[in-house]
Amino acid sequence: MNSTPIEATRPPLRGQCLCGAVRYEVEDAFRYAFNCHCSQCRRATGAAFKPFAGIERAHLRLEQGRSDALIHGNVDAAHDVRCGHCGSLLYSVVREGAWAHITMGTLVDAPAIRPQGHLFVGSKAPWFEITDALPQYEEFPS
Repeated sequence: MNSTPIEATRPPLRGQCLCGAVRYEVEDAFRYAFNCHCSQCRRATGAAFKPFAGIERAHLRLEQGRSDALIHGNVDAAHDVRCGHCGSLLYSVVREGAWAHITMGTLVDAPAIRPQGHLFVGSKAPWFEITDALPQYEEFPS
């Protein structure tokens, strides 16, 4: 996972929750994207995996609904941000609060990046079969 600064050359991407109460903008300069199969991501989304794209937190801006956004976890470090009305998981703040993992399903606009692999396949849902050719990692890639 590269953390070298890059310049966004594309317009920012828009994202929002299901009901539209919380909206954000994020630079289309993601550093990595994965499908996470860990039990926490599965429970947070109610799905077999969570597609997410990682970017430095400074490139993410809440544009609407700041008072409607619910923070679950440590405000200064790792936490999830959901809409307080519809419950949509918008993003997770990780890596000592410096990075955001944007849930790709909440993006309104298509990002340039695509998932690069599957994480935590060692704990994936037993009823789900991965059928694409993306690399699979037991946990994080080395």
